[in-house]
Amino acid sequence: MTDQNWNLLLRDQLAWHWTRQLRPRLDGLTDDEYFWEPAPDCWSVRPRGTGTAPVQAGSGAMTIDFAMPEPDPPPFTTIAWRLGHVIVGVLAMRNASHFGRASTDYQSFEYAATATAALAQLDTEYATWLAGVESLGASGLARPCGEAEGPYAERSLAELVLHIHRELIHHLGEVCLLRDLHRHLRPHTRQETS
Repeated sequence: MTDQNWNLLLRDQLAWHWTRQLRPRLDGLTDDEYFWEPAPDCWSVRPRGTGTAPVQAGSGAMTIDFAMPEPDPPPFTTIAWRLGHVIVGVLAMRNASHFGRASTDYQSFEYAATATAALAQLDTEYATWLAGVESLGASGLARPCGEAEGPYAERSLAELVLHIHRELIHHLGEVCLLRDLHRHLRPHTRQETS
């Protein structure tokens, strides 16, 4: 087997989807789309004090709905909720654990009140993640994740990187689908900008 730059390959695996498919589909996301609730009793990001979920987490004017344990079946979630999950639970917490970002979690994060602000948060966390992955080197990819990953502490950082990339592609694909549904089900309410 020839030597490979595994960091570059892992980075490019996500970057290809991000630059060609996912991020361009999020451009122009409006507040109407961001907060759209296509089903009753959705979980979302809401102004503090207005949520109905068992838990409303967040440190700022907006909170994210959730419950522990998660209900079965889980509630349908809005684009705002899904972006909040990706920004905090998928990227920011891992960036903090592995790449020097300030510590954060669902309770301490300041959720975005607009689609534009959420996309800026997403772009920041994505850039931090990608730079962190690239900086690991072969030995960094091989080392265990450590206690930040709980029961997966002994798994390699390469396994974590692959998992996070699957999560990003999966959840952002859901966001793109919700945008498509919004466009086709509510064309008369679509705003030009957020």
